Amino acid sequence: MKNLIIIVFVALFAVTSYAQEQPKDSLLSVDLQEVVVVGSGFIDLAEDRKTPSAASTLTAEDFELRGTGNVEFAETLKMVPGIYVASTAGGFGEAEVFTRGFNQANTALLLNGQPINSVEDGLVYWSNWSGMADVAQTVQVQRGLGSSKLAISSVGGTINIVTKTTESKRGGFLRQVVGSNEYFKTSLGYNTGISDSGLSFSMMIDHWQGARKWSKSTKAQGQIYFFSLGFRPNSSHNFNLMFTGAPQWHHQAFSQSLSYFDEYGKDANSNGGVYQGEEHSERRNFYHKPVANLTWDWNIDEDYDLSTVLYGSWGRGGGTGGVGNGRIRLDNREIDFEGIEDRNILDSDSSGYGGYGGFYLRRASMNIHDWYGAISNLKFDNGGPITFNIGYDVRTYTGTHFRQIVNFYGLNGYTDNYRMGDRPDGYTITKSYPADPWAAFFGNYADEDQRYDRDYSETINYFGGFAQMEYATDNFTAFVQGAYSGKNYQRTGRHEGYGDGMGKSTKIHKTGYNLKGGLSFKLADEHQIFANAGFYSRQPYFESLIDDSRYSNSWINDGDVDNEEILGFEAGYRFENNDVRVMLDGYYTNWGNRYVAFSTQNAADEDLFYRLFDVTQVHTGIEAQVDYKVNNDFFVSAIASLGNWNYEGETPYRLTNDVTGLDESGSLEINEVKVGRAPQTSFGVSMDYSMNDQLSLDLRYNFYDDHYGHINVNNVIRASIDNTSYEGEKLDSYGLMDFGMTYKFNAGSNDMLLRVNVYNVLDEEYFSALQQYGYYYGNPRSFNVSLKYMF
Repeated sequence: MKNLIIIVFVALFAVTSYAQEQPKDSLLSVDLQEVVVVGSGFIDLAEDRKTPSAASTLTAEDFELRGTGNVEFAETLKMVPGIYVASTAGGFGEAEVFTRGFNQANTALLLNGQPINSVEDGLVYWSNWSGMADVAQTVQVQRGLGSSKLAISSVGGTINIVTKTTESKRGGFLRQVVGSNEYFKTSLGYNTGISDSGLSFSMMIDHWQGARKWSKSTKAQGQIYFFSLGFRPNSSHNFNLMFTGAPQWHHQAFSQSLSYFDEYGKDANSNGGVYQGEEHSERRNFYHKPVANLTWDWNIDEDYDLSTVLYGSWGRGGGTGGVGNGRIRLDNREIDFEGIEDRNILDSDSSGYGGYGGFYLRRASMNIHDWYGAISNLKFDNGGPITFNIGYDVRTYTGTHFRQIVNFYGLNGYTDNYRMGDRPDGYTITKSYPADPWAAFFGNYADEDQRYDRDYSETINYFGGFAQMEYATDNFTAFVQGAYSGKNYQRTGRHEGYGDGMGKSTKIHKTGYNLKGGLSFKLADEHQIFANAGFYSRQPYFESLIDDSRYSNSWINDGDVDNEEILGFEAGYRFENNDVRVMLDGYYTNWGNRYVAFSTQNAADEDLFYRLFDVTQVHTGIEAQVDYKVNNDFFVSAIASLGNWNYEGETPYRLTNDVTGLDESGSLEINEVKVGRAPQTSFGVSMDYSMNDQLSLDLRYNFYDDHYGHINVNNVIRASIDNTSYEGEKLDSYGLMDFGMTYKFNAGSNDMLLRVNVYNVLDEEYFSALQQYGYYYGNPRSFNVSLKYMF
């Protein structure tokens, strides 16, 4: 019923609004005509190709007004069709973005056209990119095949963040933000403008912190910095050096059962407690991942342009957790860190040492990586109907993973040979290291002799070549694009026994490719239709190739894990005049030949390890967006996404248990099993109203339905054996309303901007996600207020 009401509402609103007198001013669009882009030859915005794709663009103003403060950068994307943002973990930086039902590992995230998804597993951690709301010049969400020429597998889509470059106008700003739960953020930015020699410089720095996002024990703080140096020596060459990062730490809350929340409250957090008079958490994420790139645009002549970027990224940090079986809990299920310390001291030996049994410490799982790459694109355009692009993409990545001690809680050392069989009995770790992103970045982490549990490195080298040709006339366009890539994987372990496997593994090489093509017809000045198709053969991620990836240098049988295969079709219709824009898209995506491995427990608490081969997901759906300029002061946008996402076919599997010796194989019939973790039906309406030149108001409402939780493979297996259907647990539908107010005024000769945001105005109680082990409540009502002074 709710779905029907909203559909009727949107339809009536569009019809009655369009029937009004049409103003003469052009539509308030979010195109890129005002955006100055350096490195445009490889950034791959949809506007660079005349054959359309399903794309939505947000500008710097969208993020400044709605995304600055105690709201995740990703949550600003809520008014994009096909996008769902799950506010998991109740803490800062823990959002997860789904595009057409595909998670972040299968949505390509680009920064100025360069890939930034994790090389090892494809994941994106938004806490590392919290600064993007401040430094983004524009963000384009390309759903489905997208317009990138690189050999990236946009299974769900592509999110391309284009950062600000050195600005030509001199000036700066100072901004203060305050918000719910003692949140505050201070920002300073300045641009020198372009000198007579062609030099320019832009910078932005800020500091933020919050007592908690909304769950208990989710304190956080961080900094953001952005520096950009530009040099234009003449009309043929343009250089830009950009360096940005967002070091942060935040405490985490995990999913829980409904009975847990019923007993202890929906903001309860079993990871937290008090230590030495301050909030303390077993689980802290801390990371610093700066990115630098040097871009060179060369206008060779009237026909040829060359764009090249050299980039690097250096990640340092990790996540904390407990080690030992001596955790003590209070009646409210929080951790008694003071009691742990007292018992550690009491039970330690004469040297103050303790081990795994009966003791408890805090450790950090560290991820240290270095990533370097280069992308170059040569474009031919002589003003005729044909344009041509050719280029390359090379990357090299080395990631090192180990564990170290963060808190001894009264002990002088930790004695344990756990998983490192080449170390002598009684080997003791005596040094601890802070869970701090700045400390980790400057090398304050464990040397090899102070690491425990795991210590290994992964090296992944990648080379890709790509080409694209497009034919475009006034009423017809067509393009074809292809890319080919090779990837080498190698693992280095530094311990024997049940450790990580001493020495280097054999090197595996896998190739992949993609092929895309499409065409469009302009039926009249205001009407256009298009269709695109593509096929990807994507190399598996590193974690899919290593047997029980953390503890062995043994590759899974190379024939068992082959390339994933993604087949996509999309078609769309575009209508645009001075005041109305309509975008309709339909899509079909078949994601097959997947390998999935994970562990779980059976009713007897035995650890089971599943390997599923040739898993197939099929996602189909339609999306719509209508933008309408009622008059010069009132702008309305409505979106709708209707999806049907299912697992399909028969999937072979292998089930093992190393303790009991279980090793069995079979197949699962998983037709019509729903894909979970993102709503398959969603609607949204936003309204922007300018009351006068100074005051404006905006309102957004998003509604979500057909939202299934994590699919439990045990239930799928039982249903397959019993020849019954299993869809998974369906969460209740819910709607969220956000409100904003902007007031512009003068302070002497300078301008000031006051912004107020209220999120979840109606304080809707809802579950944003259902994971394998429990539920996540969504964010309750919150607010922030910002004041910006421009000089």
